[in-house]
Formats: sequence, C-alpha cells, structure tokens
Amino acid sequence: MRKIAVILYGPPGSGKGTQANLLSSNLGLIHFDTGRVLEALLNDPENQKNKIIQKEKKLFDSGILLTPSFVLEHLKNKVKKISAAGWGIVFSGSPRTLYEAKGLMPILEKLFGKENIFIFELDVRESIPEKRNSHRLICRICGAPLLSAFYPSKNPKHCPVCAGPFYRRTLDNAKTIKVRMNEYHERTEVIFDFLKKRKYKVHKINGEPPPYQVFGQLIKYFKK
Repeated sequence: MRKIAVILYGPPGSGKGTQANLLSSNLGLIHFDTGRVLEALLNDPENQKNKIIQKEKKLFDSGILLTPSFVLEHLKNKVKKISAAGWGIVFSGSPRTLYEAKGLMPILEKLFGKENIFIFELDVRESIPEKRNSHRLICRICGAPLLSAFYPSKNPKHCPVCAGPFYRRTLDNAKTIKVRMNEYHERTEVIFDFLKKRKYKVHKINGEPPPYQVFGQLIKYFKK
C-alpha cells in the first residue's frame, strides 16, 4: 500500500485514539498520538527542572492546549523521521490549532503527497465526551484504554491486553473535560475551514457506535 497520512479529529472522548490504533494495525501505519507523546515528555523526571517544560505541563494538566509553536516543533521532527523510515502515519487529533495546521500541512503534503492525506471528523453528541472520559482507565504499562462500557467487571484491576495496572489521567475529571471541550470548539474546529480552503474533504463519521462499527465506516474509504 502507498505511504499515506491520516488525520482523525473529534472532541475529547470521541474515540480518536482507539480508531487510530485500529487503522495503524490494519493499514501498517505509525500511530502518532501527540497527546501521549507530549504527556510523556512533560512527566519525564529528567525535565522537572526545565522551566519551559514545566510551564507547558501546567497548561496540560489544566486541559488547555499547549503552546502551538512548542507542539509544532516536536511534530515536525517526528513526522520527518517517520516518513524517512518509509512509514505512513495516523494522527489522533493533530494538528490541534490553526498555527500547527498551517505549519504542518505543507510538510505532510511534501512528504506524502496531497492526494495521500485523508482527514476524518468523529462526530459525537456533547454529552458523550464527559461520560466516556470520566470513566476512562488507561493501562500504565501498554497504554491501552479500557472500554468500560463493553467490559463485564465494574471494578477492573488488570488490563485485558497485558494485565498491567490502570491509572486515571489528570485530564479526565469533569472540570478539565469542560475546558478541553471548549478548547476543541474554539481552537481546533476552526482548522476545518482552513483545510477546506486547501481543497481537503473532511469526512464526517458517526463516532458513537461501538468502536468496531466506527472502524467499519473508516476502513471503507481505504478499501476504495
């Protein structure tokens, strides 16, 4: 299959990470989870004395998007390395601001070709993100999220993928979720107009069904 770049948009809790993982394993892509990469960077003990990193960490923990120039620099470097290694890529939510989009899209077009960039929006009702995120558990070892709505135990203790322990992200509390939702509406959704002006089609996908059904909608675009 030709080298492609896929961008998945949607509010927090819309299932971007889950769908990105499914696409990466089925299409042979690298899932670049910007949030997880940055979270690891911000929480690295070696960066505790870095004033710039700590300033960004305060934004991250409060649910506010990180400084666009800071994020873009990390994105550009990683994307170039992934492309140079011969891999396609799938983003779960990036670029997240108009500044990042203006800086990253020309690079993606150069590396992958405009015709090989696919963009989707996972559409969910406003009530869904808080419901999903407030119950979200993440495996501390493999990073897999627990789909609690489809898991038989009400108090799971071990990850079904690797049997590791779970943790709750600092982002997944009601107050922070509302901030993140507001950030998405005000700072990320504006990217859609920019993309349309660059002649991209943003495909809207219903993100509310079980993940395998959402994936069924997505994969059809690549079977064509």
